Amino acid sequence: MLKLFRLIASAVLCMAAVACSGPAKPKPTELLPAPSLMPVVRVWESKIGEVGFALDAKVVGSLVVLASSDGAVKALDVDTGAVRWAAQLDTKIVAGVGVDGDKVAVVTASGDLSILQDGKPLWQQKLGALAITPPLLAGGRAYVVTLNKTVMAFDASSGRRLWQLQREADSLALGKAGVLMPLGDTLVVGLGGRLLGLNPSTGAQRWEIPVAVSRATNEVERLVDVVAGVSRLGSSVCVRAYLHSVACIDAASSKLVWSKAAAGTTGVSGDAVAVFGAESDGRLVAWRRADGERLWQTETFKWRDVGPPVLLGSSVAVPDGVGLIHLVSARDGTLLGRMSLDGSPLAAAPVLAGKTLIVVTRKGGVLAFRPE
Repeated sequence: MLKLFRLIASAVLCMAAVACSGPAKPKPTELLPAPSLMPVVRVWESKIGEVGFALDAKVVGSLVVLASSDGAVKALDVDTGAVRWAAQLDTKIVAGVGVDGDKVAVVTASGDLSILQDGKPLWQQKLGALAITPPLLAGGRAYVVTLNKTVMAFDASSGRRLWQLQREADSLALGKAGVLMPLGDTLVVGLGGRLLGLNPSTGAQRWEIPVAVSRATNEVERLVDVVAGVSRLGSSVCVRAYLHSVACIDAASSKLVWSKAAAGTTGVSGDAVAVFGAESDGRLVAWRRADGERLWQTETFKWRDVGPPVLLGSSVAVPDGVGLIHLVSARDGTLLGRMSLDGSPLAAAPVLAGKTLIVVTRKGGVLAFRPE
């Protein structure tokens, strides 16, 4: 089963990538000179092994915790980049990290959920299927969602399996991280084109909200999974369904607030006014959070392999495929500035620690930036 889902994920990733087949991509839009309207300085840098999967960094207290594909796990000081602790697993990592206090969760290439405590192995459990969504640690439990649409909960201290929920799996699975997050006393999971609210103690379903319904006629076009990268404000949760739509729900009333057609593949960011996302052709779009009406869009980064945007104060940080991060105004998309990385694109969405923006590149560079 694990081997099967590896093959499925790889196949879907290839089908989703423009470069896999077909005509060459259009020429990327030439970059405009970047103004210095929002000066940002690099305050520290560090290294971790190469990152071939979307291994998210997580901030907990004064630490940023991250992992590399070759099995390295590190905790760095947010202010200085100094290594607080480091561990090396004897197998590759394909999903992570989940963090809760002194515990860190990752999923290995051998199909194990592995938990570290204070940088040392605590326990591991076989999952029986591939998981590429970062596991979640919360409330003394570890949660995992696998590509065959199974959600599992384990005791974070002992590894004892507490419950399991499984939906019927499609013949193809999207090889991208999905949604797995806490929302008050509810566990929110993306399964297919739906968001589910579960009782975190028992796995019992509290609500289910369709955010995307496929009307396609073939298996590839039917993939409408909700992808990682969520904008949450209170009970308002805004997400992207792969190549289908951007939508906002109200978890308190268990209702879909709005859904707009959108052809992107990466997650969204947002504030009280707007939700920001990149389309697959590189257009950056802002939708009004209240009703989904389009506020603005910019073609400044068209065909530049734009990654998931991240809100940084009054600006939006927009990564591209050549190792640059562009800063644009959150209110109108005006270009404000630009940051250079290490010549490689980001491995996952940047994370914020206070006013510090921390990014991890595919070469394993860990870079921290702050506005001047």
